[in-house]
Amino acid sequence: MVKLINIGFGNIASATRIVAIISPESQPVKRLIKVARDSNKLIDATYGRRTRAVIIMDSDHVILSSVQPETVSQRLSQQDDLTDDV
Repeated sequence: MVKLINIGFGNIASATRIVAIISPESQPVKRLIKVARDSNKLIDATYGRRTRAVIIMDSDHVILSSVQPETVSQRLSQQDDLTDDV
């Protein structure tokens, strides 16, 4: 079963393929974003707003989201709680 998570503005990512959800402020993360952009592995889901979370996928894709990392994490854990009840 595919588990999906809302990453903001109606955009959805596969929850089972998320490796990490990180904040974009550090220099190594900014380099990671640049490398992903250069290799066409960057997905910008911010709709022109400020990037607040960087989501690393197991396919080496990097997703930029304007939702706080804590919010994405909470949505992910809430979804896990819902599927545990089934």
